[in-house]
Amino acid sequence: MPDPLQVLEDAQAVLKGHFLLASGLHSDTYVQKFRIFQHPRVAEDLARRLAAQWSGTPIDTVAAPAVGAIVFGHEMARALGTRSVFLERKDGVFATRVGMELAKGEKVLCAEDVVTTGGSVLEMAKAVEAAGAEVVGFAALLDRTGGKNPFAQRFEALIRISPPQYPAEACPLCKAGLALTKPGTKQGAKA
Repeated sequence: MPDPLQVLEDAQAVLKGHFLLASGLHSDTYVQKFRIFQHPRVAEDLARRLAAQWSGTPIDTVAAPAVGAIVFGHEMARALGTRSVFLERKDGVFATRVGMELAKGEKVLCAEDVVTTGGSVLEMAKAVEAAGAEVVGFAALLDRTGGKNPFAQRFEALIRISPPQYPAEACPLCKAGLALTKPGTKQGAKA
């Protein structure tokens, strides 16, 4: 089995440039996870590898934030043999969708595609806990935290990378005049 980072590189999912990340930070590296998620067998294989790290942990459901992590959350649930749900923002706050409610005491693994600061998945975890469910941990395909666990619970990631990340006001790429791209948008629009 190839190294997971090599899988991303082979799929040309690791991009170089000047990027605005969902966290608001800037970086010279961006991972376009949809380049691998469009291949179900690859997404399934990567999720199985990460799910193996959760063997023996009681998990009833895998929850993922919409939209970017839905595919990965679903594949994690398949690998773990659990239910899969996703939460989306409604009026700026994460909530479950109709038909995907969480039960009191349900043990939930929060799955995210890429974790930089953990902000989005932490917001989602609050909604999980507000529903009365228990967050047992966090799983990510890609950890770009630089070794900082932003969660109080266990955090496992399949791939860990530490590209530079800058607040906008301290970004050397901005100072060099490089065009800023927001790659998470449909067209990868210039920010």
